Amino acid sequence: MKTRILSALLIMFTGQFGLAVEEASSSLQEITNYRRYNELFASSGQPTEAQLQAVADAGFERVVYIAFTNNQNALPDEDQIVKGLGMEYMQVPVDFSNPLPDDFYAFADSMQRNTDKKTLLHCQVNARATAFSFLYRVLFESVPIAEAKADMNTVWQPNETWRDFIFKVMEENDRDPNCETCDWTPPPSR
Repeated sequence: MKTRILSALLIMFTGQFGLAVEEASSSLQEITNYRRYNELFASSGQPTEAQLQAVADAGFERVVYIAFTNNQNALPDEDQIVKGLGMEYMQVPVDFSNPLPDDFYAFADSMQRNTDKKTLLHCQVNARATAFSFLYRVLFESVPIAEAKADMNTVWQPNETWRDFIFKVMEENDRDPNCETCDWTPPPSR
């Protein structure tokens, strides 16, 4: 009885703050800004080769990389490493300073063709990936905007470029990105 009450309180408490990020194994938690949204979808920063092994061991079937391969932190031959571990690999090169709706739709199309594949979406630090995760979860998984925004904010508050990108994709899908608890004010410039 006490366990059920504690579980119910925990669900109410976490639901009150709109966070849906779930706990993951310690080997996955070592990946930069790793976030698990549900049993089939997670995002992160750049994993190492050893961490990609942990991703495969955790049952992931697909890795989607949304940055350029010439990034100084990119893992050389990531496509071959991922394929060698038996996972599907996809790359959508997204320019951090100029994300395009078509970049998001290329990712979303792939996800929609295989909705049952356990997927890790990653970039360099999980900024691009959390923005794509926000959009995908809201538009295709019916996650409430406040919940998806709170999860994104555990990694970053989108700058003006990314806020405008998110707003454009939401507008193209007849969705309002605002919610009672959503603050879309970009952080101060550095």
